[in-house]
Amino acid sequence: MTHQQAIRVLMLSPFYYKMDLSSRMMLIHEFCAIYAQINTPAR
Repeated sequence: MTHQQAIRVLMLSPFYYKMDLSSRMMLIHEFCAIYAQINTPAR
Protein backbone atom coordinates (compact mmCIF):
# COMPACT_ATOMS: atom_id res chain seq x y z
CA MET A 1 0.00 0.00 0.00
CA THR A 2 1.31 3.41 -0.89
CA HIS A 3 1.21 6.37 1.47
CA GLN A 4 -1.41 7.98 -0.77
CA GLN A 5 -3.67 4.93 -0.49
CA ALA A 6 -3.21 4.89 3.29
CA ILE A 7 -4.16 8.56 3.51
CA ARG A 8 -7.36 7.86 1.54
CA VAL A 9 -8.34 5.17 4.04
CA LEU A 10 -7.35 7.18 7.11
CA MET A 11 -9.23 10.26 5.92
CA LEU A 12 -12.45 8.32 6.46
CA SER A 13 -11.87 8.68 10.21
CA PRO A 14 -12.79 11.97 11.91
CA PHE A 15 -9.92 11.39 14.35
CA TYR A 16 -7.40 11.73 11.52
CA TYR A 17 -8.27 15.43 11.19
CA LYS A 18 -7.80 16.07 14.91
CA MET A 19 -4.16 14.92 14.80
CA ASP A 20 -1.23 17.25 14.15
CA LEU A 21 0.93 16.74 11.08
CA SER A 22 3.70 14.77 12.78
CA SER A 23 1.16 12.41 14.38
CA ARG A 24 -0.54 11.90 11.02
CA MET A 25 2.76 11.02 9.34
CA MET A 26 3.58 8.53 12.11
CA LEU A 27 0.12 6.97 11.76
CA ILE A 28 0.53 6.66 7.98
CA HIS A 29 3.90 4.92 8.37
CA GLU A 30 2.53 2.56 11.03
CA PHE A 31 -0.56 1.82 8.93
CA CYS A 32 1.56 0.93 5.89
CA ALA A 33 3.90 -1.22 7.97
CA ILE A 34 1.04 -3.18 9.53
CA TYR A 35 -0.64 -3.57 6.14
CA ALA A 36 2.60 -4.89 4.63
CA GLN A 37 3.05 -7.32 7.54
CA ILE A 38 -0.48 -8.68 7.16
CA ASN A 39 -0.21 -9.06 3.38
CA THR A 40 3.18 -10.77 3.39
CA PRO A 41 2.73 -14.42 2.40
CA ALA A 42 3.60 -16.95 5.08
CA ARG A 43 6.58 -19.21 4.45
